[in-house]
This record gives sequence, C-alpha cells and structure tokens, in this order.
Amino acid sequence: MVATARARRGEARLPSALVVVVAIALYALLPEQLVIGPRLVIPGLEVALLVALVGVNPSRMTRDTPWSRIVALTLVCLIAVANAVALVLLLRQLVTTGSDEAVELLIAAGQVWLTNVIVYGIAYWELDRGGPVARTHLPRVQLPPADFRFPQDEDADAIVEVRIRSSRASDWVPTVVDYLYMSLTNSSAFSPTDTMPLSTRAKILMGIESTSALFISVLVIAKGVGSLGQ
Repeated sequence: MVATARARRGEARLPSALVVVVAIALYALLPEQLVIGPRLVIPGLEVALLVALVGVNPSRMTRDTPWSRIVALTLVCLIAVANAVALVLLLRQLVTTGSDEAVELLIAAGQVWLTNVIVYGIAYWELDRGGPVARTHLPRVQLPPADFRFPQDEDADAIVEVRIRSSRASDWVPTVVDYLYMSLTNSSAFSPTDTMPLSTRAKILMGIESTSALFISVLVIAKGVGSLGQ
C-alpha cells in the first residue's frame, strides 16, 4: 500500500525547486569580482532550465524522459561550474586583498559554501538509484545500484520503533531533504557521517565537496583572524 501510494504521487517538486532558486539567488548576489561575465547571464540560463523542468513535473516527480534528465543534469553542472569558478576567484581574493574588503569577502564565502552544499545535495538526489522518479516508481529489484547507503537501509533488524522506519518495513526511499542533509554534514565534517558513499562517482563527488569546503573554511578563518589583528 505504501509503495502504491508513493508510486502514484511521486516526490514533491517544490522543495527541490526552492533550493535551486536559493542557489541561483546566492550566485546572482555575489560581489562583482566573483561573477563570470554579465551578472544575470548564468542565473538567467539556470532559471530557464529550472522552468523547463518544473513544466515536466509541476507538482510531483512522476515523469522522466531522456531530455528532462539531460536538462536536470545540465542545470546541476551549470550551477556547480559557476560556483567552482566563484570559489577559485574567492580564494584568490581572500589571499590578495586587504582587510578593507574582508567583510564583503567573508559574506561571499558563506554564499559560495552554502551554494556548494545545495548543488552537491541536488547532484546526489539526481544521481542516486536512477534519480527521484525512478526511486519512487520502479520496484527495488529494477533500481540501478545505490550510490549511497542510508541508515534506514540497515535498520531492518533493529528494535521495533526503529525498524518500523526502515527501508524494508516501510518501503522508505530518500528524498531531496535527505540528500541535502548528507551534503551539509559532508561539508561541515569534511567527511561522510551517517550516510556512506558506495560507488566510485559518489566517493569522488563527496571528496571534491569536502575538500572545497575545507579550503573555504581554512582561508575564511585565516582572513577573519588577520582582519581582527589589524
């Protein structure tokens, strides 16, 4: 009964759309020296791609086509590349500029860090087990191999009040919130926490995310301490 209802309804579109809008806004509000080209070009492209995806699944993630998958992954890549370039420019600015721009750069570092959390969370959500539509519509035996192992995937032999939420007992599947939480903890702890990467691509993505978060943290702390000392 749980599986039937989930397959009929699919995952809600609104949460993922909102976090993508936040990522787009964070990039659009970066200082001029961290933006590639005219300020609104890349955000405009990202909005156009997002609108196309919302048009395919306006309320629930129930339809999946080859072109919609390409558009979704293109959107993720565009946000990721733009933010990676902003990160490189930010690191250069943090090293070379004086304390008079410290506050602006520290705020920008927070924007880049948060965008990093969002874009990797969305990437994990799009890739794991075939994506959000496949996870809710295909029988488990037909799903592609999992990229991540969540705690719910291992709780089938736990005590009753824990076991009831396990994947085996409730047919639980991860949603965008689970992937964003995983991305947040990976960026905060610089390593996986409660969810383990299984595939090579998952390990590579989590490694890049945690490394970039570490660079931001180290240079932000150094910049902040240097500014306080002047």
